[in-house]
Amino acid sequence: MPVAEVLDRTCADAVGLARAAAIARGGVMGVGDHLGVVAEDVRVATHLFACPHPGYPGWSWQVTVARASRAKVVTVSEVTLMPGQTSLLAPRWVPWSERVGAGDLTPGVLMPTPDNDPRVEPGFVVTEVPPSHEPAEWSATRAVVAELGLGRERVLSPYGRDEAVERWVIGPGGPDNPMTHQAPASCETCAYFVALSGPMGRVFGVCANEYTPSDGRVVSREHGCGAHSDVVEPTRSEQSAVPAWDTMTVDF
Repeated sequence: MPVAEVLDRTCADAVGLARAAAIARGGVMGVGDHLGVVAEDVRVATHLFACPHPGYPGWSWQVTVARASRAKVVTVSEVTLMPGQTSLLAPRWVPWSERVGAGDLTPGVLMPTPDNDPRVEPGFVVTEVPPSHEPAEWSATRAVVAELGLGRERVLSPYGRDEAVERWVIGPGGPDNPMTHQAPASCETCAYFVALSGPMGRVFGVCANEYTPSDGRVVSREHGCGAHSDVVEPTRSEQSAVPAWDTMTVDF
């Protein structure tokens, strides 16, 4: 177990020196009562003074003093304002890359893709060989790649696809929400449902009905709303009653 330092009496008695140093540093913040002294090392001690400023409740001025071996003169080493256990502190600083969230991107703001982003992976990119010198089989490969949408430097990785699926399923376009529960049918049978291409098209599509909150947004095939294309206005089965005063007939 570490041995506790013995408080040097000369350093402990230098309360006036420590207070003067705290006042010089604190200025308008003020210096309150002497709260005690703590031994830091051999012939080194720290005096604690309350900080009366209303903006720093629980904070204290800590003045460290020391003296050389066989010396009777105590000098000030440092003066700091330190928080206590009940002090109001600023939240822990979080890097911008970690605190940015969905919807934070605004016009003119660039959001670089990290090199280690697990949501993307290398795609099929153009080689340094000119198209005129490419083998014939390369041209066929490029045609297939372009049709599949893979002619990009980065493509969505399986992790990125699964992450998007989980986010969309629990989102407002998913299958479990009040809008879907009261819908007459699902989006899968709606004429306004435009399925996505690729594997995600088996689960999701885009709504093309301008009268729904999901217009232009990704929706699940199991999602639904009251504007389903099969919902038609019922045909009137009753004829309008004869008006009590005919204002439409023209007598000749």
